[in-house]
Amino acid sequence: MVLLETEHFLTELTRLSQKCPLSGSVFITLKKYDGRTKPIPRKGSVEGFEPLDNNCLFRATDGKKISTVVSSKEVNELQMAYSNLLRANVDGLKKRDKKSKSRKSKAVQRRAPDTLLSPTNH
Repeated sequence: MVLLETEHFLTELTRLSQKCPLSGSVFITLKKYDGRTKPIPRKGSVEGFEPLDNNCLFRATDGKKISTVVSSKEVNELQMAYSNLLRANVDGLKKRDKKSKSRKSKAVQRRAPDTLLSPTNH
């Protein structure tokens, strides 16, 4: 896994997403990162370890793994850039089926008279 700076991560992510319609999928994960590089032993506990800042670890892979660590102050900026990247590069989605919407509206129209109470039913 390659740890990159935020700007370089975004450029690599753009490259991966542009390549993805030809080669497959890109998987993106986000999780809290406390700065540890080694796992905590099961039997013993590491005392006195306090993370200095809340960080997020962004990972992307299509076989080649890239990642970046972002502080809590910079997460909004990265999310905005990521959403712009998605809007620009996600174009292979299927269109919504309009029939299912019309079926729901017909079902609601059928139920509507049953729910109304006439003055004689009081």
